[in-house]
Amino acid sequence: MFLFEDEFSLSNTATVSYGWSIKGKQPLVECKQNKRERQTGTGSVNIKTGQMTVSFADHGNYKSFKKHLKKVLQAYRKTPKIIMCVDNVRYHHAKLLKIFLANNPKLEIFYLPPYSPDLNPVERAWWLMRKYITHNRYINSLKERKAKFWKMFSKFLQPNNTIKNICAINY
Repeated sequence: MFLFEDEFSLSNTATVSYGWSIKGKQPLVECKQNKRERQTGTGSVNIKTGQMTVSFADHGNYKSFKKHLKKVLQAYRKTPKIIMCVDNVRYHHAKLLKIFLANNPKLEIFYLPPYSPDLNPVERAWWLMRKYITHNRYINSLKERKAKFWKMFSKFLQPNNTIKNICAINY
């Protein structure tokens, strides 16, 4: 089993992106947040099936990454070997991670070259998510944004063609 993993931020603020507008008229995105809320999401994609495993935490760190790895191990408990391709964020190299991996030999970490997000197919899943739930979209709270996220991504927690196709790697 070969998975690609990456983190993303989800907040109650809109992300500004391109869009159509009347010539000469600047489009506006409403944003009246009193307090900025943000969480870090971690996701893994099986590019063969399109199945995703996603978890949220208040901060991206070794603890949240370990929590995600446990979720992956549970999701693929019947799989004899899991190779997870990750980027080089600092906590992916934590000393405690080496201990966790030694205690979970079915899980192996493979590192992408530094500064190469274009080699990680799960980035395309985050692009799709931003396109449909964050770009140019006002929302009152992070709770509402996460509800939209889960409404969209709940169908990707099982094998599916949408994520499989956008994350496809041509051999």
